[in-house]
Amino acid sequence: MRLGTRLTLGLGVLSLAVFAVVGTALTAYMRDYLEQQLGKQLKLIQAVQAKDAAAHGTVRRKPYYGWYTAVYDVGGGSVSLRRPADVPEDTRPLADLARAMAHSDTELMRTARIEGEGTYRLRGCEVEPGVVLVSAAPVEDVEETVERLVTVQVVVFALALTALVVSGRRMLRHGLKPLSDMAHTAHGITSHDLTESAARLPLRADGRDGGREVAELRTAFNTMLEHIDDSLAVRAEAELRLRRFVADASHELRTPLMSVRGYADLFQYAAANEPAERERHLARLRAEAARMGILLDDLLLLARLDAAEVERPLRAEDTDPRELVQRAADAFRAGRPAHPLTVTDRTTGPLVLRLDPQRIRQVLDNLLANAAVHTPPGTPVTVELTATAHAVLVRVADAGPGIPADHRDRVFDRFYRVDKARTRDRGGSGLGLSVARSLVRAHGGDIDLTSRPGATVFTVRLPSRGLTDR
Repeated sequence: MRLGTRLTLGLGVLSLAVFAVVGTALTAYMRDYLEQQLGKQLKLIQAVQAKDAAAHGTVRRKPYYGWYTAVYDVGGGSVSLRRPADVPEDTRPLADLARAMAHSDTELMRTARIEGEGTYRLRGCEVEPGVVLVSAAPVEDVEETVERLVTVQVVVFALALTALVVSGRRMLRHGLKPLSDMAHTAHGITSHDLTESAARLPLRADGRDGGREVAELRTAFNTMLEHIDDSLAVRAEAELRLRRFVADASHELRTPLMSVRGYADLFQYAAANEPAERERHLARLRAEAARMGILLDDLLLLARLDAAEVERPLRAEDTDPRELVQRAADAFRAGRPAHPLTVTDRTTGPLVLRLDPQRIRQVLDNLLANAAVHTPPGTPVTVELTATAHAVLVRVADAGPGIPADHRDRVFDRFYRVDKARTRDRGGSGLGLSVARSLVRAHGGDIDLTSRPGATVFTVRLPSRGLTDR
């Protein structure tokens, strides 16, 4: 059954139980009330009849129609009826009450059935010692009144139950409509193709009906859909990056491989070549192989940094970052004399971090090489080292033309080049900044970029807590 049907049936059963309890209590109360009223009426009539019996020996005043009155002489265990008396043919219930009065100090009242007459309410009182007055009133009117009350209750409760179920069903259907809408939305989601790239779920559960609980469920439902949308977007972006990565890696590897293949083919004619020419071919082969080895090393390093289940390729030790900066600066001056380099140390006191000196040196070398490659000769390059309470900052800046705004968000992507026309002899494979960012993040830090014409700054932030040995 649907939830609305179950709730309606439950409401009907609960209402029926309530009506049954109320009807039973009301009927019992009404029956008791009418019997009490009949008893009071018998008491009033017997007060008059007792005087009549005391004066005349019997009751001469006729009671109500259908009522009976008898005067008994009680003594020695025997009971005798005084005549004349208005009594039914079956007088045993009246005589039994008179006999009981002989052993009672109070007035007695009981309900008994008289053969041929029906059920009567009997009341006895002592007129004088040895003389008992017994009156009998039919309870038929009480039974009829109670039966009518029960009939009225059944009819009224049946109508009320029908109205309650019908109106309750409508109210429940209206109240549960938001849940039905959400179920419809969920069915729509199941039919949506989630394998599409950048697939987003166009369905949402809208509306304001249903109360606070339904509103909370609707909010949770929509939040779940937003989470699914975000997950699908991340998955689509990851798939796109993977396809681009595979395509770029294939392109980067194809060039040195084709060069190696070409020079290898030339060695088929090596016997006819001069030794100098063969040496030149071998040098080119070694250069292309070295280039391909560097590219593969970078790819392997990125793969190891990305794999969470693999141990990070870092060897942490206590290191002074100022020494790393100075060594990187000396190497840059020796290899890039056309770019003047300035090193500024704004730190004071001892400065020791827990990090991998070889990997951080690789980060600094990549940033400095990037500054030299993307700026014309003579462009000043600066390295600034500062320390805060929680981190050490290394800023590598150049006064070159800057990075266009539409390229800044992607300069750290793998195989991404700002200058698409740059030759491989002048530039790298597009992995330097990606490797640098991955290494810094492996140390718990990050790299930020700010750029404008005349000032491009890469800021490396290394946390003071450093790394622990793994």
